[in-house]
Amino acid sequence: MTRRPYVLLSAAMSVDGCLDDASDTRLLLSNEEDFDRVDALRAASDAILVGANTIRRDNPRLLVRSASRRADRVARGLAADPIKVTVSASGDLDPASRFFTDGDAPRLVYASGARTADRFAGLATVVDLGVAPEPAAVLADLAERHIRTLMVEGGTSMHTQFLAEGLADELQLTIAPFFVGDRDAPRFVHSGSFRWNAEHPMSLREVRTMGDVVLLRYLLNGVADG
Repeated sequence: MTRRPYVLLSAAMSVDGCLDDASDTRLLLSNEEDFDRVDALRAASDAILVGANTIRRDNPRLLVRSASRRADRVARGLAADPIKVTVSASGDLDPASRFFTDGDAPRLVYASGARTADRFAGLATVVDLGVAPEPAAVLADLAERHIRTLMVEGGTSMHTQFLAEGLADELQLTIAPFFVGDRDAPRFVHSGSFRWNAEHPMSLREVRTMGDVVLLRYLLNGVADG
């Protein structure tokens, strides 16, 4: 049996647990030092996964920003950017989104139906895992594609599913020094039953301050990657 990829969850949130506010403008929850840290994580990953709602809401590029990191990946025989991955029950994504148009890295869409495959022909490989692709099935398919490290960058549903199913190995959580205070704002996770609770807490491996921003690095399954 092929071992599943090492899964690192990465998120930035406000003190009251929000990933964004409810406006149409992206809320910055980090600073340049932390953005560079995340860029290094991307460069070290084989693939980056975001949920369909994150693509619709944030229109992320999911590319490595640093020219030196991109050059280092190429020198090691890799693409300049990690493989892009998304999960969508409906397949209702805009082919003009930057997920599909920016960069030359391969793209994987876990969705259902031939119609979805036709919609993204030439833009992405569509993998049919049924109407509700499960994280375990996604990881199994990624393992068959020789993906060893997967970085999950959101959003709420993806974080919730990977954590609730015990399929995350590491969590790197950045805390911004302010409140959002909006009940309609997206949260880090939905309600759920999580393995890591008061009786079984996560292992805090690192605390790093970057100005007024704080990084909390937790190991979830006892052993760090590598």
